[in-house]
Amino acid sequence: MVKLQLTTVGSTRRQVLELPSSQVQVSEVRRMVEKELGLPYERLKLVVGGKTLEDESKGKPVTVSFVDGDSMIAIVAPKAPPKHITTRNEDDEDDEDLRFKLHEAASPMQKYIATIMQEKLKIPDLVLTVFFLLSLRAWLLIIIWFLLAPLAHQWDLGPVYIIVTAFSIIVFNLGKRQAGEASAYSIFNEGFRELPGTLNAERLDRDIRAGQF
Repeated sequence: MVKLQLTTVGSTRRQVLELPSSQVQVSEVRRMVEKELGLPYERLKLVVGGKTLEDESKGKPVTVSFVDGDSMIAIVAPKAPPKHITTRNEDDEDDEDLRFKLHEAASPMQKYIATIMQEKLKIPDLVLTVFFLLSLRAWLLIIIWFLLAPLAHQWDLGPVYIIVTAFSIIVFNLGKRQAGEASAYSIFNEGFRELPGTLNAERLDRDIRAGQF
């Protein structure tokens, strides 16, 4: 009879495992460890001398020799993730991020239109994302712009039409300042007041005279 020092991963406590002989098949040792410690046989791995013991080699049972005092570590391999998780890869996760998702605060009409476009018309997610990115007002302006474009071309006002459109986009997207909020452009502020930290010729001259350059 041979006595082994058995240790499990995650525990410093050692137990004595008695083998019937010095030469034992690995599968038999695993059965003994399963019975002694109550560990699952299917996921049980045995390590001796830094090497994992295999039940079979080239289709034949593996027999290992032990001597009194040998140390053996029992490891329980983690359970494999569910199949529906293992089949997902990074590409699937990227595709999930690219799929169209309507904002939770969307109106019932928007949800209804999105359902029709996505399920019945089978419109691609990218097109749906762009479509719902703009407001209804923005789409009306775009439609009106395309309706007026042929008239501007007919009257030879194409370049002027485009320039006016560009300036209109800039002006209407400047936003609105709150009461007391200063503009980044001093010309729009009372007394031409500048924002703190603004770099201009006066400040450069002052820094040079102070020897900070």
